[in-house]
Order: sequence, then C-alpha cells, then structure tokens
Amino acid sequence: MRDERLGRIADNLISYSLDVQAGEHIMIMVVDEGELLAAELVKKLYAKGAYPHLRFIRPKVQREWMKGLSEDQLVQMFQWEQEMWYGIHGYIGIHGETNDSEMKDVPEEKNRLYAQHFHAIAQHVDNRIKGIRINYPTAALAQKAKMPTEEFEDFYYKVCSLDYRKMSVACEPLYQLMDQTENVRIVGPGTELSFSIKGIGTRVAAGKRNMPDGEVYTSPVKDSINGTISYNVASQYKGTTFEDIRLTFREGKIVEATANHTARLNEILDTDEGARYIGEFAIAFNPAILHPMGDTLFDEKIAGSFHLTPGQAYIQADNGNRSTIHWDLVNIQRPEYGGGEIWFDDVLIRRDGVFVHPALLGLNPQQLLL
Repeated sequence: MRDERLGRIADNLISYSLDVQAGEHIMIMVVDEGELLAAELVKKLYAKGAYPHLRFIRPKVQREWMKGLSEDQLVQMFQWEQEMWYGIHGYIGIHGETNDSEMKDVPEEKNRLYAQHFHAIAQHVDNRIKGIRINYPTAALAQKAKMPTEEFEDFYYKVCSLDYRKMSVACEPLYQLMDQTENVRIVGPGTELSFSIKGIGTRVAAGKRNMPDGEVYTSPVKDSINGTISYNVASQYKGTTFEDIRLTFREGKIVEATANHTARLNEILDTDEGARYIGEFAIAFNPAILHPMGDTLFDEKIAGSFHLTPGQAYIQADNGNRSTIHWDLVNIQRPEYGGGEIWFDDVLIRRDGVFVHPALLGLNPQQLLL
C-alpha cells in the first residue's frame, strides 16, 4: 500500500535537495528495498521534464560478484561506468538494506581492489554532481533502532520531512564562525584534542547531500591534530561492529588505535597512507535524532554530537588527504553520554551538546523545532 508520506519526501528530494531542472538526467540507485520511493521519484522527475535512470543492486548477488572480481574485469567495467557517471546531472541513492552484514565475508583484498578502481568515480559523484543519499525504512533498520516497524516509520518520516530550508538558514552563523576559526579544541571523557582548520574552508550540510541531514563540516589541517579522542558511539564497518574506539594522534597521524576489535581496526587504518589521517571534522545538530541506532547516515547527525573522520577529505573542504576509506566516527557530548566541550580559538561554543555561543543559539533543538 502506498504511503502518502513517500510522495512528500520525493517532492523534497527533487525540488529542494537536487533542485531538478527540465532536461536533466538523474540516476536513481536502489539497494535492496526502496522501489516504492523510486517509483514516486520517477513520476515526479518525468513531471519536471527530467529523465530518470534506474539501477537496482541486490547485496546477496553483489556479494558473490565481489568475491570473484579481477583486475581485468574492473578495468573494463570502469571504462563503461565512467562514461555513464560523468554524463549524468544528478544522483539519488536509496539504501534499503535488509542485512547490513551481507558483505561481511567478502575478502578485504577484493574490497580494496574495487575501491581503488572506482575511487575516481566515487569522488566525482560526491563532489562534482548534485546527489543525495537516503535510507529506506526497512524492518532491518527499525530493528537497528530498537523500535517496532510502525514506530520507526513515523520517526523516519518525521526526520526526513523537517524544514531543511529553515535549517540551512540557521546554519549560517556556524558556517561563518567556523570559516573564520583557526584552532579547535575538544575535551570530554577520554578526549583531549586540538587541531587547526585555518584556510581549509567550510560547508553546510542541510538536506542537499544526505537525508536526514544537519551538520556543518570542514577538515583539520592534515598534520595539525594532536591528542586523544574516545568515541562513544559504536560504528559498523563492512560487517564488524566497533565499540570503544580510541585514537591517539601525533602531528596529524593516528599513532595508536584501540577498540573491541583492535586488530581489525588497525587493519582498516592500514588500508593506505591516508587512512591514518583525518579527512573531515563536523558538528551535528539534527533536533529529531537524539540517540545512535547503528546507522551512520542517522548517527552522524545526532543533536549534540560531532564526528572526526579518518580517511578521504571532501574536495569542498579539502586538507589534501586522500584515501579509499571515509569512516565517520561519532562522539555525543550531551550529559547523558558524558558531556564535553568544543572551543574555537579559546572561545567556548558548545558545552554538553548545547550551543552557548550567542550567535549559535538558533541551532539548539528547541529553536530548530519551532
């Protein structure tokens, strides 16, 4: 049965997120479930005079395909894929995975081989064309959130239907302040960290690339990070759930890394040279997302959180770090998660997850939900 709320989300994605124009070619990629949302998007794209294109990925099949990948196969495939991806104007990724451990037994060398060949395409899609990723409210995602399916669907539609135009306006003071800041200091339980963001550039994320959304991000000067951070949100990476991740930095590089799976953590951080440097620092504030659910797209937007990301930097806020990984690791600083503070140039901007800087009060949940 069609849920009317899907139509409203489709309108939001096409009219606001991508601002689709007549004559544009838009790729819709569905992973597992999500056909109902894809169908709504197709109808609305045609109504706009745009050209929808479709691709469906089934992880059960993808898993077997990945296991047998060869260098020759990927060289040929890259040629075909590059022409297609460099020719479209926009991209909508609908992720409705029913089992996020489906790819867990794909050998790491196959994952690395695929990432190396498709890194250029991934960077083009992330940085050169307009595009958005959205999850689909599957039973598996509801289970992650520890909610009954119907309750999770209500939560999902609420979060994805926020007034992101209003959020974009409310972000402006943080964007301006971060863009003028030289030094950042973060303190909290197990965390004492400092770095520079001078000259890197700042970006607002308010529903134009992800749904849900709600962050302002930059990246540290590559060799400037010193200190230790203890993340208090679990993170899954290729089928392994990591908890209690603790990273120590010296001149920008992760020199010590521990977690519940320390050996696997260090294997990931040894993927390439850039994996032990940070590619993104973001302050998040989505007022409707308060607790982690084991899904990065939601968890990295939690009100009162920040993420500090090992790996690839975004071209729009570029510190020069290059890697085939980009792993958003999250720390929540609200009191029930241990608290913490963020300082810009020796000025306190947020304490225990609440903005205290006078220019930033509009980003606190009570203001964004008005």
